[in-house]
Amino acid sequence: MTEPDPQFYVSGILEKNRRILARTITLIESALPAHQKMAREILNRLLPYTGKAIRIGITGIPGVGKSTFIETFGMHLLAKGYRVAVLAVDPSSSLSGGSVLADKTRMEKLSLQENAFIRPSPSGGTLGGVTRKTRETLLVCEAAGFDVLIVETVGVGQSEIAVASMVDFFLLLMLPGAGDEIQGIKKGILELADGIAINKADGDNVERAQKAKSDYESALGILCPPSPTWKPPVLTCSAMEMNGIDDILETILDHRRKLTASGELEAKRKKQALNWMWSLVEEGLKERFFRNASVEKLLPKIERDVEKGAITPTVAANRLLSLTHAPEQPDL
Repeated sequence: MTEPDPQFYVSGILEKNRRILARTITLIESALPAHQKMAREILNRLLPYTGKAIRIGITGIPGVGKSTFIETFGMHLLAKGYRVAVLAVDPSSSLSGGSVLADKTRMEKLSLQENAFIRPSPSGGTLGGVTRKTRETLLVCEAAGFDVLIVETVGVGQSEIAVASMVDFFLLLMLPGAGDEIQGIKKGILELADGIAINKADGDNVERAQKAKSDYESALGILCPPSPTWKPPVLTCSAMEMNGIDDILETILDHRRKLTASGELEAKRKKQALNWMWSLVEEGLKERFFRNASVEKLLPKIERDVEKGAITPTVAANRLLSLTHAPEQPDL
């Protein structure tokens, strides 16, 4: 079957056709060179229709109730008249068998809404590959008219940094009783946060949530804020009881207003676009390096020589890199 023309996808997305939106994302996630070429053309044509949405990243420690929070927050956004897309970044999905799909079923109420769209991250591949496809999916969803894009980190570690590099506001969800948790949280994650929300602040947890709020405010006080015009606040909420959800939305909107007025939001997005370009260059160079016929031929021997101590890693690296400068031998 012949693949439709790129304009077929572009027109469908601009017309908010959900079926064509899903097909376009599948095309983006495909590893086939022909599909990748088509996806690049589609994205280029859609670019003028992107950039207007509010991009929110959400992360949280295990057990924080992230799926419940995102569903409650998403439903609140829908009630306010926004169209919402939820994307996940899960570098571990290839090992866990696609655990993100379970998140989609846990957000069952949100996934059934006409103005909501939930897309699990592609299973398999490196974190770089997953985030590249998530960034491209984000642009497509913007062009399809979604006003709020929520990018959720499902994996741990570097995925938080990756998500923070593609959103306007990065929200860190935490649990009440932060005394011990603050020690276990990476300073780098706190530095990324534009706001912290203590979830499950209900019932017997209300007092502990207030204590956690005070602890995190103290921790943030010794860190350098990410913006000269924005000091990350610490809020409390209950996704189950729907308390504090509107305060979080108002905080995100206030952040957007202030950073837009100061020009920081535009500068941040420009920097993110350049960083994305260079990460793709690095990824592409690495792929080309390993596909080089001379490298493929000599790599096993050079690796053995390094392991045996016959040559230093520095000499080995230089030798391998020099192979990529020489013209490849044609197949005989």
